[in-house]
Amino acid sequence: MTAPSAKPLFRAMRSKAATEAASCMFGDLPRADRPGAETRREHDFYPTGQPEAIRALLARDGGVIRSCGAVWEPACGDGALVREIRSFGLPCVATDLVDRGCPDSSVADFFDSTASHGRAIITNPPFNLINARDGHGRWLRHTLALPGWSYLALLLSWDWPAARANGLGAMLDQQPFSYCYLMRWKLDFTGEGSPPQRNAWFVWRRDWRGEPAFRFLNREDGDRINQGALL
Repeated sequence: MTAPSAKPLFRAMRSKAATEAASCMFGDLPRADRPGAETRREHDFYPTGQPEAIRALLARDGGVIRSCGAVWEPACGDGALVREIRSFGLPCVATDLVDRGCPDSSVADFFDSTASHGRAIITNPPFNLINARDGHGRWLRHTLALPGWSYLALLLSWDWPAARANGLGAMLDQQPFSYCYLMRWKLDFTGEGSPPQRNAWFVWRRDWRGEPAFRFLNREDGDRINQGALL
């Protein structure tokens, strides 16, 4: 009879030893401080530092956005989106819960707003306030209920609309976005390299009729602004 292999036993012993070593090294640390643990910045502030995202959106939807007149950026942060929108020649009202240095901005709680400050709203909202798990879709619910806007563009992770928990799925079933622009490149919100997700602009238009549409957005689309060739 063939003797049983000892390899599984050795693997189990090595795994146990590694677990015990990790426990000794990090056992006194809070879970959020352990290596590899996910931590979030205060107020979920992850600025859109790369201008290609907003430039590409303006290049593709510039005509309809311009027809709205003024734009409102209600989570303006340090002004990454605001600067590009204003450079495009559009007036942009900039507000945020915290003053992070955005030029000509005001400190205001988005949820205190009773009407939009522009017929177009373009923003990268705090994900912890718009996702299904933490925010229960609260940011989107408040935005859709606001009067005064006709165009809304939200920069979010590509898989965001797939969530169904806490009423977000039902809300998107009843008030789906008009179309989305899936980016063919990844945005690095942390500046640490190797961004883990893909992002998209989700667009609601009050004059939209029909099912949600799907479109691609290329990184070089933003070059069309400088060339004066808006689509």
